[in-house]
Amino acid sequence: MNISDLRLFLSGRNSIRRYQDREVEPSLIDQITSLASLAPTAGNIESWDIVVVTDLTSREDLANAALNQEHIAQAPVVLVVCANYVRSMAKYSDRGILYALEDATIAGTYLMLGAHAAGLACCWTGAFDDEMVRDILGLPVHIRPVTLLTIGYGAEAAISPARRDIKEHIHRDGW
Repeated sequence: MNISDLRLFLSGRNSIRRYQDREVEPSLIDQITSLASLAPTAGNIESWDIVVVTDLTSREDLANAALNQEHIAQAPVVLVVCANYVRSMAKYSDRGILYALEDATIAGTYLMLGAHAAGLACCWTGAFDDEMVRDILGLPVHIRPVTLLTIGYGAEAAISPARRDIKEHIHRDGW
């Protein structure tokens, strides 16, 4: 793969919020979740965890926790990517909180790209009530949900949104 191939692959990924009523094979979800272990991580601690949610009632509860975003209940799989503070704080003290959030975010990105590579649609959802998600899934206090990543077979066409010119983001040798 060269950079042109990578650009083409990345530009083909878009957030999809409508899913077919079709199960995603558990073995395919296992393949996708295994990609998280390839993600870069602070100190190689891997301070992230994933809760795989396929139960309809749990997905409906998560949709409610996410400000009633229907795609969360509709998607056959929701990967709840979490930061595990204890793992990173054991080595990095308070700075470990940031590292755990970064680790979980990078792992979530690998999951999203893995779903795309598998021909599945996905949507990164960050708007949700942390405490409600924690209660629904029985997360320990040291675990923070970072994203609800919905995955399934898309039921709508992907539309690429307009993007800012890259020059608006790049600063050389200072701001």
